[in-house]
Amino acid sequence: MTPRVEEILGWYGAENPGVLTNLSRLLNHGRLGGTGKLVILPVDQGFEHGPARSFAPNPPAYDPRYHFQLAIEAGCNAYAAPLGFIEAGVRDFAGQIPLILKANDSDVLHEDKDPSQALTASVDDALRLGCCAIGFTIYPGSAHETQMYGQLRAYAEEAKRRGLAVVVWSYPRGSSLSKDGETAIDVVGYAAQIAAQLGAHIIKVKLPTSHIEQDAARKIYEEQKIPISTGPDRVRHIVQCAFAGRRIVIFSGGAAVSDDETFLSEIRDIHAGGGFGSIIGRNSFQRTRDHALRLLDQVMTIYAC
Repeated sequence: MTPRVEEILGWYGAENPGVLTNLSRLLNHGRLGGTGKLVILPVDQGFEHGPARSFAPNPPAYDPRYHFQLAIEAGCNAYAAPLGFIEAGVRDFAGQIPLILKANDSDVLHEDKDPSQALTASVDDALRLGCCAIGFTIYPGSAHETQMYGQLRAYAEEAKRRGLAVVVWSYPRGSSLSKDGETAIDVVGYAAQIAAQLGAHIIKVKLPTSHIEQDAARKIYEEQKIPISTGPDRVRHIVQCAFAGRRIVIFSGGAAVSDDETFLSEIRDIHAGGGFGSIIGRNSFQRTRDHALRLLDQVMTIYAC
C-alpha cells in the first residue's frame, strides 16, 4: 500500500476493517491505483434521463456489458450503476473491477421543483453482487431533503456495519434555490459538508461557479476574502468544506460536451485545486468506444501527474 493511500485511510479511523478494505480496493484499483486519485464510470443515466437520451448517441451503450468493458479497459477505479445494469453484467465481469451499487434513483417522467429519489436497491443487493460500496443521492435544497437525509443515514449505518463504503451524490436542487444556485460556490460547499456530516466516505459534487446564492454567505465570503475567482480556487474551497480535505471529494463530469479540450480544462482545474478525481458518465459512454478510451486516458494522465 502506498503512503498516500495509508494517509487517506487514516482519515476514517471510526470504520471497521471491512469498510477500510473496500475503500482500499477503490483507491488501489486501475491505472490511478495508489495515487489517491479516482476516476469512476457512473451509468445511472438510463434510469435518471431515459434510455434514448442516454444511449442513442452511442448505441452500443444500450448494452449493460458495454459499460463494464469500458470501465475495465480504461483502467477506472470503479464502475457505478443501478441494480439492473449491475445484475445484467456482473457474472461476466466478476472480480475485474470494484462495483458501486446505486441504491436510490429518480426519473424525469414527472418534473418536480422539489425532487426526491426512490429506494431502488438494498445493502443486501450490494453484498450479493460483490460490490465494495453503495451510492446514494441527496438533494440539499429540496423540500424532501430531510427525508433523504434520514434514508441516507439508515443506509450508511447498515452499509458500514456490513463492511461497505458509502459514496454520496450531493446535488443541490429544489424550489428554494435558483438555477444558478444549484452550482453556487456556497451551496456546493454546503452540500459537500452535509454529505460528510451524514457519514459519506466519498462525496460527489458538481463543479461550482463563483456565484454566491445566500446573502448571509456572501457577507462571509467577502469579509474573509475567500478566494473563488478561478476554477482551482473553487475546487480547493469545496475540498476544504469536506472536513479540511479529510474526506474524498470527486467532481461530476457534467453534461455531455463535444469539445474534448473544454472538458479537459475542467479536469486540470480539479487537479490543480486538489480534488480527488472525477466521476465521468455521459462524457465517456456517449462517445464512441475508441474516443472514450482516448479521453479517459488523457484524464488519467492529468491526475497521475
